[in-house]
Amino acid sequence: MSDYSAFKVELTDHIAHVQINRPEKINAMNAAFWSEIIDIFQWVEDTDEVRVVVLSGAGKHFSSGIDLMLLASVANELGKDVGRNARLLRRKVLQMQESFSVVDRCSKPVLAAVQGYCIGGAIDLISACDMRYAADDALFSIREIDMGMAADVGTLQRLPRLIGDGMMREMAYTGRNVKADEALRIGLVNRTFPSHEQLLEGVLAIAGEIAEKSPIAVGGSKRMIAYMRDHSVDDGLEYIATWNAAMLQSADLKLAMVAHMGKQKPVFDN
Repeated sequence: MSDYSAFKVELTDHIAHVQINRPEKINAMNAAFWSEIIDIFQWVEDTDEVRVVVLSGAGKHFSSGIDLMLLASVANELGKDVGRNARLLRRKVLQMQESFSVVDRCSKPVLAAVQGYCIGGAIDLISACDMRYAADDALFSIREIDMGMAADVGTLQRLPRLIGDGMMREMAYTGRNVKADEALRIGLVNRTFPSHEQLLEGVLAIAGEIAEKSPIAVGGSKRMIAYMRDHSVDDGLEYIATWNAAMLQSADLKLAMVAHMGKQKPVFDN
């Protein structure tokens, strides 16, 4: 692991805790954020010891979204030619999309722990995670509409699969705030916790449960779930049959069965 300016990263008991670490700026996503998150998730992919990722924000809030100073710097790069401006802006948007697509594509489960503000770009980020959990003071908002733009780094593409098309449209068109209790009701988060401390403790406990399972089985499950977003049931059944033709030969299967019959807890290799 390297030192990061926008993140703090720790690895304990197979859990990588990736924390946005700009609390003095409400964890706004500056230029370093967008490049560092790609490096971090490449490290996650390359490190077999990492089995689960917990994504959180330091301080009172998860994140207030994209840093407005970053938007201003992009605006300063624009010139007089519409075509060249469009090419520049398209390139920037695609680069920023990749910063969250690496989270979505991560072969290991990513759990988001959200407290306080989760606004704008932060919604794009948690939409790319496997599961989301919130403290009771969490507040969610697709705020781009109030800036005169459409959200463009993943929210409008991923959120309908989580909360349904109609609710996503309401949030996107109005920019209204969604509190933790409503987020739980509409399926945006899996569970809520009374305090920030209980939130992080609870999410790390869930991550710990996952980390104890076979990494071959967890990775295969995530792969199959992701595949089904864009394929038919028949395609998915064919794919899992081919996948498990190899994976059922893993030593993890025998180890799990022996442990189950002996009423013991299995310990799997990385």
